[in-house]
Amino acid sequence: MKRRIFVKNSSLTALGVSAFGLMDSYSKSFKGGNMLKVNEQRVASRIAELAKFGMDDKGHGYRVAYTKGDIDGRAWFIGQLKRAGLDPIIDAAGNIIGKRKGKNQALKPIAFGSHIDMVPDGGNYDGPLGSISALEVIDVLNENKLLTEHPLEIIIFANEEGGTIGSMAMAGGLTKAGLQQKSQNGLTMADGIKAIGGNPDNIQSCIRKKGDIHAWLELHIEQGGILERENVQIGVVEGIVGIVHWEVTVEGFANHAGTTPMAMRQDALLASARVILAVNEVINSVKGNQVGTIGRIAATPNAYNVIPGKVVLGLEIRDLSADKIEILFREIEKRAAAIATESNTTIRFERQANASKPALTDKKLQETINTAAKALGFSTKFMQSGAGHDSQEIASIAPVAMIFVPSVGGISHSHKEFTRTVDMANGANVLLQTIMSIDKDKE
Repeated sequence: MKRRIFVKNSSLTALGVSAFGLMDSYSKSFKGGNMLKVNEQRVASRIAELAKFGMDDKGHGYRVAYTKGDIDGRAWFIGQLKRAGLDPIIDAAGNIIGKRKGKNQALKPIAFGSHIDMVPDGGNYDGPLGSISALEVIDVLNENKLLTEHPLEIIIFANEEGGTIGSMAMAGGLTKAGLQQKSQNGLTMADGIKAIGGNPDNIQSCIRKKGDIHAWLELHIEQGGILERENVQIGVVEGIVGIVHWEVTVEGFANHAGTTPMAMRQDALLASARVILAVNEVINSVKGNQVGTIGRIAATPNAYNVIPGKVVLGLEIRDLSADKIEILFREIEKRAAAIATESNTTIRFERQANASKPALTDKKLQETINTAAKALGFSTKFMQSGAGHDSQEIASIAPVAMIFVPSVGGISHSHKEFTRTVDMANGANVLLQTIMSIDKDKE
């Protein structure tokens, strides 16, 4: 039996919710026997509209944080939030926050969203899908006159691609030194934050304490090819991998390439090649989803006719277990020591300061997402995220969860990045139903 609740507070109209006909947020998660659904064409249309900001005449995007494309895209998104009845603010770190009141304002908010900035020549789905889908959730609630028990917050984090700057600030990890680092467009982070309406001089004001957020949810494209390859519709993210970098310096002796016999050489590049192979062998020697990469190489003197005397490599290892990363590194280091002895070179490893710790998602939220997806008839896979996300920062202050949908061809950070409309809608529907389920928790 439907129940009409009469309220006197006319300010509810500011939420995009009629003052009459308000209904329980989860008892009406089924409408006429059918589960509430997002408008997939509206999601796709908004993705396309947002993509125009920063796009060049060849259809390539440049909505790098703090640039004109980013500033214009943010203004558009703020306008969308206002049309949805929210009253968005920009916090000191430049994060866009749109709040929707709940029935019980004493409850902590359920927060969800993502980011809209991109890497240079990036794609239209990495970040925007979660941001646009968050907006779609509010629209669906407004259209069905649903008021949740918890307050809701859409958060669009600033400069995710340049180092999760907005979410780092909210979690209390953005330092004075971090504010002076250069962003991708040449501005310092502090100047970039000012350019988008933030206040780096008062960065402490945007910090959320542990417990301030009931739950954080982020819908995202997978950015890899696992879901597509296995024909799975929804990825339930178990955690976001830790990332550790080392600079590896291999030193031999630079000498004439024509007059130095092969047996007398101290070839730093040849030793480096063996290190590269050793990394691949060590990473593949144990079970799991760990990955290791040598993605950078610089040889000196870098000439046809000189045996390389010095090579600098960039080593990266990623895994959900910090302990496993260390075990793998120690084995690589051991192999490198043997290579150095055999090649008459020296090999040094210097750990870089930009390491990120693994962030596990909340087990209860994982199960809630999986249950919601199964109820919608979707296939699921529990999986790790091999890329960093804002959720990794927020995990230190709130329970977090991530929903993945397939990326066509596993392509991301490219203008060829693409996710099908049906997959975007699937993810948005799982996000919607997960929020409805979490809202039953009255804590």
